[in-house]
Amino acid sequence: MSTKKARPRLSKGILEMKFMQRTKAKVDKEIEDAEGREMYSQEITQKMLNGNSNFIIEPSFMHCENLIEGRLSFRGMNPEIERLLELEQAERVANTQHEQKKEVSDKEMAKFFQAQQVTMQKKFQTKAQFKAKRNNFENTSWQSKKPKFQKPDNDSE
Repeated sequence: MSTKKARPRLSKGILEMKFMQRTKAKVDKEIEDAEGREMYSQEITQKMLNGNSNFIIEPSFMHCENLIEGRLSFRGMNPEIERLLELEQAERVANTQHEQKKEVSDKEMAKFFQAQQVTMQKKFQTKAQFKAKRNNFENTSWQSKKPKFQKPDNDSE
C-alpha cells in the first residue's frame, strides 16, 4: 500500500471551460511528467534527478561567432599554418581600425536631439505652464520691430 495520498483531480468538463485553460495545460503537463517518470524509472536514478548538471545549455550560438576556425599550430610545429594565422590576425586588426564613414555629422545629430528634447518638454507641460508661455509670447513686441539696415565695416580700405 502506498503512503501517498492521491490529489483530487478536476473533472474533464470543468477543465474544458474557457477560463480553466491554463489549469488544464498544467494538469496535462503533470500527467505527462508522471508518465515519463514511470516509463524511465528503471534507468533514471535519484542522483540523476537531484544532481546538478555539469553542462551549460545556451539557446543561442552567438558565443561561437568569435571562435577561431580551422587548424592551429604552436611553437613552430607547422610554420605554414602559423603564417596563415598571423595574416588573418593582421587582417582582423586592420578591419577593426578602419573607421566607418559617418552618414550624419555630429552637429546635425546634436541639433536633431535638441529639437527632440524641446518636443518632449512641450509634451509633458502642464496647462498652466503652456498658458504662461503663450501669454509671454503674445506680450513680446518683437513683431512690431523692423530690422534696420546695418552699414558694412570699412576695414577693406
